[in-house]
Amino acid sequence: MPNFSNILQRRYEQTPDKVSVIMQFAGQPDIPVTYRDLIHGSSGYVQTYKRHGIQPGDVILLILQHDVDLIYAYFGAVLLGAIPSIMPFLTEKLLPDRYRTDLAQLVAHTQPTAIVTYREFESEIRAALKPGEDSVKAVIISDLAGGSVNPPCPPDFASFGGLLRTEEDVALLQHSSGSTGLQKGVALSHRSILNHLDAYAESISLNQDDVIVSWLPLYHDMGLIACFLMPILRGIPVVQMSPFDWVRAPYRLFQSISTYHGTLTWLPNFAYNFCAQKVRDRDMEGVDLSSWRATINTAEPGKYQGHLMFYERFKKYGLRFLTLQTSYGMAENVFAVTQNDLSKLPYVEEVDRESFTTDLIARPAFDGRPSIQLMSCGKPIPNTFVRVVDKNGHDLPERHIGEIVLKSNCMLTSYYKRPDITKKAFLEDGWYMSGDYGYIFNGEVYFAGRKKDLIIIGGKNIYPQDLEQLAYEVQGVHPGRASAFGVFNDTTGTEDVVMVAEVDTEDPLECQKIADEIRAVVTRGSAVALRFVHLVKHPWLVKTSSGKTARSANRDKFLKEMQVKGQAY
Repeated sequence: MPNFSNILQRRYEQTPDKVSVIMQFAGQPDIPVTYRDLIHGSSGYVQTYKRHGIQPGDVILLILQHDVDLIYAYFGAVLLGAIPSIMPFLTEKLLPDRYRTDLAQLVAHTQPTAIVTYREFESEIRAALKPGEDSVKAVIISDLAGGSVNPPCPPDFASFGGLLRTEEDVALLQHSSGSTGLQKGVALSHRSILNHLDAYAESISLNQDDVIVSWLPLYHDMGLIACFLMPILRGIPVVQMSPFDWVRAPYRLFQSISTYHGTLTWLPNFAYNFCAQKVRDRDMEGVDLSSWRATINTAEPGKYQGHLMFYERFKKYGLRFLTLQTSYGMAENVFAVTQNDLSKLPYVEEVDRESFTTDLIARPAFDGRPSIQLMSCGKPIPNTFVRVVDKNGHDLPERHIGEIVLKSNCMLTSYYKRPDITKKAFLEDGWYMSGDYGYIFNGEVYFAGRKKDLIIIGGKNIYPQDLEQLAYEVQGVHPGRASAFGVFNDTTGTEDVVMVAEVDTEDPLECQKIADEIRAVVTRGSAVALRFVHLVKHPWLVKTSSGKTARSANRDKFLKEMQVKGQAY
């Protein structure tokens, strides 16, 4: 089996002038990067890494924003045979103190040899280091690193070191998001990743006519694998825009699809509602979405209502309903675990709410009783096997809700240098415990939510994303900017539910109206009575590095704020 460097060398030798990546920046011309550009630019980083004494097998942390330099720095590490890991850049959605603490812990656990970043961020990096105690030999400033894309002679692949890496060697680290995400580097081998790319390409019928368009950050598995490594290694063009540019102007995604005849995108669930509500007709003039064959909803449970809203908003521009698809993935399996058949719409189930929350069984809705709507994530990709088990690891029947466990030939090698948590993540027979709840029906996997986020009220299991989705129906609540969590009540002996939501207004009467509507909508849609609705201004909510709602961090922030104000929640 080849490794990454073998594949890159072949691309360079066979199709040097083929465009691999088109980089987009707001207010600037697009920058096409050919395979020749990619290899030459990356070669400059190889030489820089060598000058700093970095060896094959060493870990290099890349703390860079959306830029051509990030591509060159990443593949420079690959060609050297080092282990690259892209880290989130400190932004307004991350708490600065927590970011610095996490970075210090990451360095302690992962023991990187070098960190690549910007000059203006160097002080943040050095503040997290402990000279003489940590492993870091060099903090490399990006504008002093890379090389010219037009070197005087062809690159010497044989001297780089990457060609000598075996299929079992670790190719990269992914850091899954969450409260301990930066401490858990998911180590993936060349073999695991290439096995995954083969299986996933088959699942989505990837072909040479495809064009991927993405705004997803590259430090998250969805962006890194589906929208970066897969297209570059398999010779599929990818259009990359900054996630910050997309948030400010989401219509850019549709314009890029139209301009480059994009066929594939991956989006988190909130993006469907966000785009449907924020994109204006004036920004869609001349846009044609008829080339778009699949936009795949993954990262958190997909919601059918969001798909409907998205379709109704953009169908007049050529969007087909069949384009809206689903998947379920995690970094520990490289990326995808399941994928819906792109020739069919995802199955949508109406299940009885009482059975779902109390009996943990997804019984079909009946007799007009209150129900919950769930959308299938599809079937496991070809090389991945999925089961649902109870707390003792025993298989559960169809429609019974339990923990999703999986086994494949593209699993993580380990959590890097963390044998303690690696061992805890697997059952004795080698099945990986995902930490996610769900069920299986007719071979299709339905994702219910994260085990750590579950709220338990009087013996009923409440998934916070269901409550948040209801809150988004209220006018004035920002799409994707609500967080529900439980706070244990010593008096009642069970959890109270708190909802924090970001709104634009500060008018007391308007806020009261929105809060009352949130309470009514949530109670009507879930039979859950919110103990407290806390309305805040953007950007109060804490997000994970991948953009997911950090519910435990929001809970801590809420309780601290209430304590400072001397209020009981």
